[in-house]
Amino acid sequence: MSKATYDDVNLLLRLYELRREDKMRTARSWFVANFKPKSMAEYGQICPPGSEPNAFSRQVVSYWDMVASFITEGVLNDELFFQSNRELLLVWIRIEPILAEVRAAFHDSGYMKNLEKVAKSYVQYLERTSPGAYQGFKARVG
Repeated sequence: MSKATYDDVNLLLRLYELRREDKMRTARSWFVANFKPKSMAEYGQICPPGSEPNAFSRQVVSYWDMVASFITEGVLNDELFFQSNRELLLVWIRIEPILAEVRAAFHDSGYMKNLEKVAKSYVQYLERTSPGAYQGFKARVG
């Protein structure tokens, strides 16, 4: 594991700025309050194609998959990221129940692979640094 650098810090600060953009903030707020589907059928009801909720869900999930890609590609230090970005785990917890169905529906087995890989690493990090923290978090937000 490489040590975090000033470049890592600057990238994290930029990612934080992007999260504060008005439309992204609205999408994130909607996602946290409303996105809890347990099947593709529920997803279709919560986020019908062409709807604002559909756009919000895609914006939030794709944002965190993009961030995860920075980690999987070695551009961003994972442990530094894990110290202050638990929202990625919230998104993972909310999307995981339907991910297999989404991948099948989209005919895309790689859909959200970065998010999945980083979320699983994040869970391992939490279990190593604060045993039980992930289960407690999942119980609160799941």
